Amino acid sequence: MAGKTLGIAVVGVGGAVGTTMVAGIELIKKGIVGTGGLPLAAAGDALTDYSQIAFAGWDLFPDHLAKAAEQHDVLTHKQFVAVEESLRLIKPWPAVSDMHFLANINGTNRLDAATHRDAVERLRADLGGFRKTVDSVVVINLASTEKLAAEGNESFNSLVDLDRAIDENSPEISPAMLYAYAAIAEGIPYGNFTPSVATDIPALIEFAEKLRVPIAGKDGKTGQTFIKSVLAPALKARSLKVDGWYSTNILGNRDGLALSDEDSLASKIKTKSSLLEDILGYDVEDHIVDIRYYRPRGDNKEAWDNIDISGFLGQRMQLKVNFLCKDSILAAPLAIEIARCLDLARRRGRSGIQEQLSVFFKLPMSKSSMPEQAFHRQEGMLLDWLNAS
Repeated sequence: MAGKTLGIAVVGVGGAVGTTMVAGIELIKKGIVGTGGLPLAAAGDALTDYSQIAFAGWDLFPDHLAKAAEQHDVLTHKQFVAVEESLRLIKPWPAVSDMHFLANINGTNRLDAATHRDAVERLRADLGGFRKTVDSVVVINLASTEKLAAEGNESFNSLVDLDRAIDENSPEISPAMLYAYAAIAEGIPYGNFTPSVATDIPALIEFAEKLRVPIAGKDGKTGQTFIKSVLAPALKARSLKVDGWYSTNILGNRDGLALSDEDSLASKIKTKSSLLEDILGYDVEDHIVDIRYYRPRGDNKEAWDNIDISGFLGQRMQLKVNFLCKDSILAAPLAIEIARCLDLARRRGRSGIQEQLSVFFKLPMSKSSMPEQAFHRQEGMLLDWLNAS
């Protein structure tokens, strides 16, 4: 893929994960850091090289990415100084805002659109302009978690119904749906790294299949849920019954602030709670997931798990896992790899849901009612696809 530039248009480009993505790629281009932490760095030549990636995107906060990255404080001082000039060159496009879906993140860089249809056309214009500067484009949604949309809403069941709802400026249409609609309308692959409802509604799946656009999501599997998807299959393989699994998280970045809103929190917990029963094959009655915004932690997230299990002779045992991690350092490389894979899917003529990318998501989109959730099997699906000609 030498000489072919992949443009990644990020929803929420000024957030901690977005700025870390951009800074990381710039640091790689300068030879200051290697590709550690990027799971597909050795996957071969089919994927676009990291040196051929460019960025743009939308954000509710107008600051150029140097100022945004300085505020998020994820980079070391040396890393920030090395890429500050490059980050200054990227200023977010105005973003779609709807306080009904995201109540406590209120930036000033809002898209001035009178209707949903106007917003879609403005987003398409942004993407069209960006596409003139690169060879291909992928959209990755990294925006703050929206409150749960009514997934069973009749307006979401078909493309005809969704178009009508957009034209009627329905309050049930979320910003995440508008970004996804705009990307698909432009023939651009879309990855949803958030728990927000977007391409997982039937209407947008239909739209993506109609225009032969690859889509994937949802909610990036970075820390605690990643560990859960590794441990749960191992416990099942040893016939150790999970009697209870208590998971708690504390984090203090902008994502954590968004999750301090009860409606956004409900959306996040839904994706984090889904996989355990799917993997084990039975309901864990005492499966508790708790997330708390704790400002002093910033991007330094703590994910703590207590697992109660029983084994031979009914004897009870426990596992305790305390994952002290940097949220954006885990998330940014996955978002980059999702974009590279979606671009490859486009070049291979794939369309609709890309199940082979399940390894990257807490609640992977699937054409079946039971998506694969065990990490080792998900990884096998991805590697088999990457190695296929």
